[in-house]
Amino acid sequence: MYDLIIIGGGPAGAAAAVYAARKRLKSVLIIKEFGGQSVVSSDIQNWIGTPSISGADFAKSLKAHVFAAKGEVLEVKEGMQVERVERSGDHFIVSAGAEKFETRSVLVATGMSRKKLEVAGADTYENKGLTYCASCDGPLFADKDVVVVGGGNAGFETALQLLAYCKSVTLLHNHTNYKADPVTVEGVLNDPRMHGALNAHIKEIKGGQFVTSVVYTDGASGKDIEIPAEGVFAEIGHYPSTNFVKGLVELNEFGSIITDPRTQRAKIEGIWAAGDCTDAPYHQNNIAGGDAVKAVEDLYLWLKGGCPNR
Repeated sequence: MYDLIIIGGGPAGAAAAVYAARKRLKSVLIIKEFGGQSVVSSDIQNWIGTPSISGADFAKSLKAHVFAAKGEVLEVKEGMQVERVERSGDHFIVSAGAEKFETRSVLVATGMSRKKLEVAGADTYENKGLTYCASCDGPLFADKDVVVVGGGNAGFETALQLLAYCKSVTLLHNHTNYKADPVTVEGVLNDPRMHGALNAHIKEIKGGQFVTSVVYTDGASGKDIEIPAEGVFAEIGHYPSTNFVKGLVELNEFGSIITDPRTQRAKIEGIWAAGDCTDAPYHQNNIAGGDAVKAVEDLYLWLKGGCPNR
């Protein structure tokens, strides 16, 4: 019987594992791989304390820190996919492949998977101009013309970030109306370096070694339009990785785990969640790590004293 099972190998899972080990909680970290979504980034510049690090090195650093804490109280099960978490009396059973683990508490830190563009050139130019994280990669495109794909709040927030350093930003949305809040739309589109195109269906990403242009079809005229761009930022939605707790914890309409932001508790006794798999409004590595630490601090008190939700 474990005190805690942590699921997920991104910054939230790694932070939770280190803090659980420091608190001498009998824990196991179950992950498919280390790194989270940022593993694909060529240059992460907003991980506090590290001015610049590649996604691959970021994953290695998380693993190194966890393995430095690994030992008598902390186990690591790498290369495993959790398929189900079930309540059994006053504890939980976590199923991963043929193995089952029993635990008094669970911390879900499985992040999310972004929807990928499915157009010609998308596979070729991913991480060669096509990216899914403006916070991670935006500064690499300073003084360049870029395209944002998506018309929701995330798309406009990305465009606003990029306007801080890009030469121009063109937002392509495949519907006749933007889905973002009207105030946000008006504010962003008022910038003279910002251009919006509605009913614009992205068709192809073109380039040489890196992206050089984007082709989209104008839904009104049916004509293909090619615009120069050195960067493409896709904000077309995401899937929280929470299927394995569906029916056990309360999820919002997007499938994110609803948590108490003060404690990171899910709406079931004994389960906490941190990072991008939760209903938190902001998705950042630093936030995920901090929320995981907050969760471990709270669940430690719960395990040792059975303190109720505050």
